[in-house]
Amino acid sequence: TFAANGITNGLFCSMPAVTLSRNVPRKQAFNLLFTGAFISAEQALDMGLVNMVVDPDDLDAAVDKVSADILAKPRYAVARGKEMFYRQLQMPVDDALDYAAGLMTEDMGSDAAKEGITAFTEKRKPVWE
Repeated sequence: TFAANGITNGLFCSMPAVTLSRNVPRKQAFNLLFTGAFISAEQALDMGLVNMVVDPDDLDAAVDKVSADILAKPRYAVARGKEMFYRQLQMPVDDALDYAAGLMTEDMGSDAAKEGITAFTEKRKPVWE
């Protein structure tokens, strides 16, 4: 279960409010913060608070799979993508689109992009350095 239930004890969850309000729809965040209600893992999944729900016995395997999926990608693209993702969130949409277009243009010349495109056209798996 999940909750931002400080309000139940007389303390508004100010710190959780910052991240909740940026990760779930505003009305759902408001409801959680002002009612202190507990929600199930499935409800958290439905509202986008978590990426997936797995049985406790399957947790290690699920983490290993997600980690392996990311580690199988080129390090350059993962690093650039992570930086871009968080930076653009702080920008107005038009600025974020301009920023993204510039990075995409730059990244098309990277070794990772060249290998990925070549592998795609040759119908083979890419080999990342």
